[in-house]
Amino acid sequence: MAEPLSVLTSRFDMAEGHTLEGYVATGGYASLDVAFGQAPTDLVQQVKDAGLRGRGGAGFPTGVKWGFTPRDSGKPVYLAVNADEGEPGTFKDRELMERDPHQLLEGIVVACYMLESRRAFIFLRGEYVWPGMRLEQAIAEAYEHGYLGKNIAGSGVDVDVTLHYAAGAYICGEETAMLDALEGRRGQPRLRPPFPAVAGLYGMPTQVNNVETIMNVGHIVQHGIDWYRSMGTDKSPGPKVFCVSGEVARPGNYEWPMGTPAREIVDRSCGGMLAGRELKFWAPGGSSTPLLTADHADTPMDFDSIAAAGSLLGTAAMMMYSDHTSVVEAVLNWTRFYEHESCGKCTPCREGFFWLSQVYERLLDGRGRPADLALLDEQGDNILGRAFCALGDGGVSPIPSSLTHFRDEYEHLVAHGRLPDGLEAHAGVVTDNSGHSRPDQLVGAP
Repeated sequence: MAEPLSVLTSRFDMAEGHTLEGYVATGGYASLDVAFGQAPTDLVQQVKDAGLRGRGGAGFPTGVKWGFTPRDSGKPVYLAVNADEGEPGTFKDRELMERDPHQLLEGIVVACYMLESRRAFIFLRGEYVWPGMRLEQAIAEAYEHGYLGKNIAGSGVDVDVTLHYAAGAYICGEETAMLDALEGRRGQPRLRPPFPAVAGLYGMPTQVNNVETIMNVGHIVQHGIDWYRSMGTDKSPGPKVFCVSGEVARPGNYEWPMGTPAREIVDRSCGGMLAGRELKFWAPGGSSTPLLTADHADTPMDFDSIAAAGSLLGTAAMMMYSDHTSVVEAVLNWTRFYEHESCGKCTPCREGFFWLSQVYERLLDGRGRPADLALLDEQGDNILGRAFCALGDGGVSPIPSSLTHFRDEYEHLVAHGRLPDGLEAHAGVVTDNSGHSRPDQLVGAP
């Protein structure tokens, strides 16, 4: 049986864990001396051998990705940290930055040394005011005490960090849209190739990594490959912060080894589902991953096991829903989100999510037609694999899985014009006096 971890979250319970004094007193920045005594390419190989996979959703091997960076181009290399955490259900990076911002800065310095980069950017979600304040304080402290800037710790290594506040567009979480936004342009995804590792920020070689990914780097360098691989699975090693939300007793961020079964995380860390409720469906990696059912609750939470179950680990944002909740209403809320957040660059995404929302609203308003279920499949197919970036694919992914696992709920809506008995209106949907859902009105709308 796996046990909870305290690696990335070791300072969560410390009142001063976010300060430089508290960080250094608990071993912070110790990986710098270890890293600076080795060749950058050797350190990249260590990250590769440790098996670190990106924690931002894709799960691509970090060391392999860093190996794509050209080292003889004569151009400056940039590191861009993607802290634009906007995925519904995902909030791990927010708490990591709030409670332990120096852990991110230490990882940045080590990563920059590996990449032979002298400049890093943190692209922070604009709504993250408190994490931003903590990062500003930490950056100032690090510069003052020689952990950032010129000749760090007398090593001859120079690293400068710039904190950039985003303007609130979800699409800027896509790495090339983020780079455009950093350059002061409208945040929209770029055509690839060239990939950012070759031509990214300002046309220079750029590595884009998630906050949690970068935080792992210092631990690998300091404690070694064997230590890191002692946690998790062979193909998905290391610690992972799982953010659990929905109808559980204690939602929050919990650190476990990769590969811990979902049920174990929910039962032992979250106190199980809310009293009197049973698990009905859940999204293992946020709203842009295919839905799973209660039958999948014992699936190990790692990239390969979740993929084998028919979904994606994504950001490991476990959104848990009970037998009191309508899957159709939940999917409508997510579809509205992607409709609103589409950048409008490509037709499948721009038009597709609008029409998907119309069909869902018609179903929930009691005007559903038998052909609507086939129409949902058709519209989803017109987006999947045809959108310019992954927003389209992710946005439609809950739809086919919900139709597969809960088709009876859709068919009940078509046949009776209302949800089955016992289902409550989902967040964001109001009801009329009959108790039937009225998705044409958002809660709080004028």
